[in-house]
Order: sequence, then C-alpha cells, then structure tokens
Amino acid sequence: MNIAFYLLPKDEVKYLNPEATMRQALEKLSYHKYTSVPLVSEEGRYIGTLTEGDLLWKLREAFDKGYDEVLKTKLVDVPQRINNISVSINSNMEDLITLSTDQNFIPVTDDDGHFIGIIRRRDIIKYCANLIWNKELTKD
Repeated sequence: MNIAFYLLPKDEVKYLNPEATMRQALEKLSYHKYTSVPLVSEEGRYIGTLTEGDLLWKLREAFDKGYDEVLKTKLVDVPQRINNISVSINSNMEDLITLSTDQNFIPVTDDDGHFIGIIRRRDIIKYCANLIWNKELTKD
C-alpha cells in the first residue's frame, strides 16, 4: 500500500529550521511534549532529526561555556547521534516497518528531496495490526 494515505502533511508537522537555536528547540520539544523533531531547511529539504538526547549531549558544554551561551547554539551545530532515514512518497508501507523499529516517525520527501510530511510509528503499527486481523478473519 502506498504511504500517502498515512502521511501527516508538512503543514501539520512541528519541525525546526537548522538555523534555529537550542533554546527554540527546547521550547518547542517541551511545549509539544516531543522527544524528537525533523529539521527542515529554508529550501524545504529534510536535513535530519533532532532528538532530546542530541540537545542533552550538547548541553554538557554548558559546564565550560555557560548555559545561556550554549542555548544560543544553532541546531546545525548540534551533532545528531542517530541518522533517521527519510523515504520517498513512492514507498510502500512494507518498506517502513523495519525503519519504524528505531524511529518514532519516518520523514517523507518528494522526488526532489523536499520534506512533505511524516508517517508516525503508531500508524505503521495500526497498518500491520489490520493486516494480521484481516488475515485471521479470512481464515475462518
């Protein structure tokens, strides 16, 4: 099945520009109670996924530089520990199952690499559950 049916479009996704500061990222993650957020460039390209762990590791520098100074760090300068893989809008749901074991969401891009939304792990799980239930129902 094509993933477009499960796509949460970009205009409904909370994301950050890599030029935003750590303070802005912490505020957005805290306000929405997220553990990670996509990074999308001014041109609309998916850059990566920022996690709260990435921010925590960068905050360790506050011991040397000072808390307020570290919070001014641009997200482009925050190393990402995990490389969350994006998929094309032309992918199938079956292609996402393995990715979803390690990612809360799967970023989706168009053919030019522009970020167009995400597929949430819970939607992938629901898809798999429906397959199992429908298979069980057809056995009877």
